[in-house]
Amino acid sequence: MSPSALDRELLVSVDIETSGPTPGTGSLVAIGACLVHEPETTCYLEVRPVEGLPWQLAAERIHRLGRAHLAEHGMAPSEAMATFRAWLERAAAERAAHPVFVGFNAAFDWMFVADYLERFTGGNPFGHSALDLKALYMGREAVARWDETTKGHVLARYPVALPHTHQALDDALMQAALARALLARPSAAEQTSAGQGPANQPV
Repeated sequence: MSPSALDRELLVSVDIETSGPTPGTGSLVAIGACLVHEPETTCYLEVRPVEGLPWQLAAERIHRLGRAHLAEHGMAPSEAMATFRAWLERAAAERAAHPVFVGFNAAFDWMFVADYLERFTGGNPFGHSALDLKALYMGREAVARWDETTKGHVLARYPVALPHTHQALDDALMQAALARALLARPSAAEQTSAGQGPANQPV
């Protein structure tokens, strides 16, 4: 699928880091985003945790954004989400398109982003749906089990050159590369019927 086929839809890769498993039991502490077909167009924000919500040290060990760092460098949630929404709406308006949330295990990331946009800006430009790359892979490759849609499984068939670092913008860029690979390449079944070998070159 070429970018021209997506003129009316703007695919936006989004990745977040949090201090807990849900918006009621943790805070969004970082958000990274880029346009899938224009990955140089990016947004990265660090966000101060919501006062009174739990803080999981296990989560901090993954994203390495401590409370002290966020207190000094993070934006207030209302300011961060207003900034993110302005970036998103400007990108969509400039392309006369509506934004589509793209994530890897989108249910987790969308849950926080939707909650924070609604709570702190009064609306969610993404609407109530998202494109999940795990589900897209499952359908394209006729994978029967959800536990075979981990990053390891997906990247074995659709390798990309960018790493998964648990830094929100890094991971949004990696997801964008994966989305391009999934959307552009024939599926395994299509390749088999055409007599081709598997697509395995990083993008």
